Amino acid sequence: MSLKLNKTLLSLSIIASLTACGTTQNADTQTASVSWPADNVAFCHAALDNATEQLDDFRKAYTNPKKIPTSFSEGKVHYTTPMGWTSGFVAGNFWYIYEHTKDQSWLETAKKWTHALEEQQFNRKTHDIGFIMNSTFGNGLRLTGNQSYEPILENSARTLMERYNPDIGATFSWSWGTWEFPVIIDNMMNLELLFNASIESGDQRYYDAAVSHASVTMEHHFRDDHSSYHLVNYSRETGLPKSKQTFQGIADDSSWARGQSWGAYGYTMVYRYTQDEKFLNHAKNIVEYLLNHKNMPEDLIPYFDYDAPDDANITDYRDSSAASLLASALLELADYVDDNEAKKYRQVAMRILRSLASSDYLAAKGENGHFLLKQATGNYPKDLDLNASLNYGDYYYLEALNRCKSL
Repeated sequence: MSLKLNKTLLSLSIIASLTACGTTQNADTQTASVSWPADNVAFCHAALDNATEQLDDFRKAYTNPKKIPTSFSEGKVHYTTPMGWTSGFVAGNFWYIYEHTKDQSWLETAKKWTHALEEQQFNRKTHDIGFIMNSTFGNGLRLTGNQSYEPILENSARTLMERYNPDIGATFSWSWGTWEFPVIIDNMMNLELLFNASIESGDQRYYDAAVSHASVTMEHHFRDDHSSYHLVNYSRETGLPKSKQTFQGIADDSSWARGQSWGAYGYTMVYRYTQDEKFLNHAKNIVEYLLNHKNMPEDLIPYFDYDAPDDANITDYRDSSAASLLASALLELADYVDDNEAKKYRQVAMRILRSLASSDYLAAKGENGHFLLKQATGNYPKDLDLNASLNYGDYYYLEALNRCKSL
């Protein structure tokens, strides 16, 4: 598909997309064939108001944008540096609060925490530069139109492209370990950086690399039931998988919950940019696998691994971050399907959001280091951030609420 055609198709998809999906600022262009109850909008508006109060305390408690709170667990706050993969989500949270409130003070806070990460456009030590820069400069560009952010984002995409191997057709993930060419499912989320760079620069290579990575991942990461491995290690010589593993779930052949949500969200986003039905169908298949899983809890907040309840030796921790990701993905996916599917996806998303906004999962004002969501799972096998608050769980929760509110 040519970039020119892709731009045309992208423009059409924007009309049907949500304001908060990262592609448009004009709510007046939205169309919706499925009615959206006013009480859902009111609920999401109120949830955002509540989040604003909590995060106001957060920004007062943490004032150094280069010492970034990444999680709260075991009664204390854990931090990351600007180079860490979660470094952009706090600024991203501030952008989402600004999107909701339109308050100048939140704009200034978001800009301060965003600008502190400017050097990360040249961060060659992580494949997650997309997470870092889309949540910050990407949201900033979307919400303010600040053209000075564009070259920063393109430089970031150029940096990510250094990890792209055309023989394998994918971008390289972890820069540690003994793997030959590891690719993790999380990498689907970084493709948005490449798609946007292609549109802004007119350079087809970014688009082609993103589409290739999505296609290769779809072919090799997923099982017949549409569940996903966490990591596929490719041979640089043959371009084919050498091994398939799962590192943050309970076993290589289990369904690590956040990884499944990365996939559902990632392929929905790829369809937004490509309008290729194979990616839409894949996103729908992942979602159906999750929603019909025998171990999906009634409140739709998944265990950290969907297979965890089947093992008596595993503690059944939930993962609110996987839930917030899925809710946000479902609200966008609903824009691309027929009316019956759209109604179903939106209803499920609202059930998730209402669960997350309950006292079971939402921290009370002043609790949990001023993070929003409780009961997230960072890395179970490493005993890291169990029953925790995670800044990226909060980020996708806020994104989902803004998407809900904008309908």
